[in-house]
Amino acid sequence: MRFPSRRAVLAAAALLTLPFAATLGHAQAWPDNKPIRIVVGFAPGGFTDVLARLIGQKLSERLGTPVVVENKPGAAGTLGADLVAKSKPDGYTLLLAHSNSNSVAPALYPKLPYNIISDFTPIIPVANTPLLLTVHPSVPAKNVQEFIALAKSKPGGLRFASSGGGSAQHLAAERFQLATGTQMTHIPYKGSGQAIVDLLSGQVELNFESPPNVMAHAKAGKLRLLAITSTKRSPLLPDVPTMAEAGVKNAEMLQWFAVMGPAKMPADITKRLNTEIAAILKSPDVAGKIHEQGGEIMGSTPEEFAKFIASDSAAFAKLVKDANIKLD
Repeated sequence: MRFPSRRAVLAAAALLTLPFAATLGHAQAWPDNKPIRIVVGFAPGGFTDVLARLIGQKLSERLGTPVVVENKPGAAGTLGADLVAKSKPDGYTLLLAHSNSNSVAPALYPKLPYNIISDFTPIIPVANTPLLLTVHPSVPAKNVQEFIALAKSKPGGLRFASSGGGSAQHLAAERFQLATGTQMTHIPYKGSGQAIVDLLSGQVELNFESPPNVMAHAKAGKLRLLAITSTKRSPLLPDVPTMAEAGVKNAEMLQWFAVMGPAKMPADITKRLNTEIAAILKSPDVAGKIHEQGGEIMGSTPEEFAKFIASDSAAFAKLVKDANIKLD
């Protein structure tokens, strides 16, 4: 009997291990000390930007590679989302996504240049934040029911600010109006900054605003908090009732933040990012900073997150239709 040579045996063994070696090589190659970019579709300083920098710093430490945050503000976060949707799906360009750009946008922008389902790889939802029904002290209502009665007594007479048409603040107010049968006048701004200034001065009577932007003013007596749009009370504001507790059903509103990548990202990179970021969200310092901002940590698998996006987008599409919201 003729046995194969040692060279032939080694060659055959090498061929058998090629698929495994290729897979292993791919997994080990990323991130290969190359910088990872996290795109934020909003200006520096907001909660989206804060989350991107928190996660970016920790991710850099865990992966041993630079992580940079790049701000691409404009069009309610859709400019940044579009940039990522058109990027190479190699794990080096990520998006700190917001519900505005990756859930609400299709209902508001008929010519949206990307598809929120087919043009992105869901990685992990990071956190969500509620909004607070906040009024100027000149508003005589001391609770939600008094506020509803006031709004009904003067249809269109109360002015609500928002950080822009189609923003979470705008949509929360529209949902409140649908739930209560009230009619108010929308005053959109280019961001929360000027909206808060005008609310403090009494140029507008109310706003549905993120907790960090109004809590200090409320404690100083410059604003009054009537209700929160989450399903449960905030530990930061235990005396502020939820909308349901205040007698208003179907007025809940949460804005969410997540990490996503371009479509068709390799499964091993997606899983690695999900695992690393999930661990980051459990670290005490990161969790503490999110909770300080009134946020609640989310987290899930990429598959569960994909289902969430589809259902959340459908709910917002119904709201936009029911409220007949149209952007100029």
